[in-house]
Amino acid sequence: MRKRDFLKAGAVGGLAIPAVANAQSGPSYNWKMATGWAGGPLMDIGAKAFADRMAAISGGRFKIQTFPGGALGNALKVPETVKNGVAECGHTWMGYDWGKDVTTALFGGYAGSMDSERMLHWIYGGGGEELQRAYRDEKEGIISIPLFIRTAEAFLHSRKPVKTLADLKGLKLRTAGAWLEMAKDLGAAPVTTAGGDVYPMLERGAIDATEWGTLWENISTGFHKVAKYVIIPGVHQPTAPFELVINKETWQKMPAADQQLVQLVARLVTFETWIKIGNEDAKALDFYRKAGNQIIELDADVQRQARKIGLDWAGKTAATNPWFAKVLKSQLDFEKEWDGAERWRTIRS
Repeated sequence: MRKRDFLKAGAVGGLAIPAVANAQSGPSYNWKMATGWAGGPLMDIGAKAFADRMAAISGGRFKIQTFPGGALGNALKVPETVKNGVAECGHTWMGYDWGKDVTTALFGGYAGSMDSERMLHWIYGGGGEELQRAYRDEKEGIISIPLFIRTAEAFLHSRKPVKTLADLKGLKLRTAGAWLEMAKDLGAAPVTTAGGDVYPMLERGAIDATEWGTLWENISTGFHKVAKYVIIPGVHQPTAPFELVINKETWQKMPAADQQLVQLVARLVTFETWIKIGNEDAKALDFYRKAGNQIIELDADVQRQARKIGLDWAGKTAATNPWFAKVLKSQLDFEKEWDGAERWRTIRS
């Protein structure tokens, strides 16, 4: 995208017209970006797209080399890799850190989350971005910026049909984040692993099913080739924001205009991913049907129970975790403002 065209686009919100105007002057950067991804949309329209946009808009001052998960450190511990200075920045899903602090599940999305449209509004207009930055700074000593967001995920790609609560009993499924614990309340037998290990585990039957991304994102993984059933909707993950993490010392050495430019481009790519994934998801079910997959919609009881489990878990967790309570209150207060929004946002024909 040419600099002039980017300016015409309105600079994606009120962040940084000055930063864009001066984007091609200033110091040069050669960064390594650690990621949690072996490939696919998270790498292509997320991490690599951010690197490409930064290079183009800065006139080549920002050179960011993206590395697949595991190349620079543990694919599930990208923030640690960045904090230790092995890479200047990284792209990850904050929910991977739920074992250290469950607050990360609120930022990354969980079974009780709002949908992606509301989440985007909360992030950029309801204080979410600022809370995320403050949280990561205090807890990890790294800079955190939203980068990439999904629509609701597919619930499962499964070797077995799954529709009812009974079907979930004992199901060996790969998942991550807070759903790793919540799925047990539905009777499943969840495990977690890095993305690159999921396909071979599913192929050889080490797991019965997996969740990963949205319907379109999962086409590139090939799960549909070794698992006949596609289960919808993704009640475990109504939304999934991801994050750009930056080494704090690296960040503090940057001029303010370049810091603003990074935030601006991350916001641009986040909106691009939402639009791209939404459009492609609309076509994906037809792809799976033509590939010989069977689409199964979860019973309403399963959907209600999953959300109840998520909200109950959040309420209990807030009682013992001040940061969790602070973020949860912000999200729930925001959702109240949107209560009944369908009445004034949706035309019934």
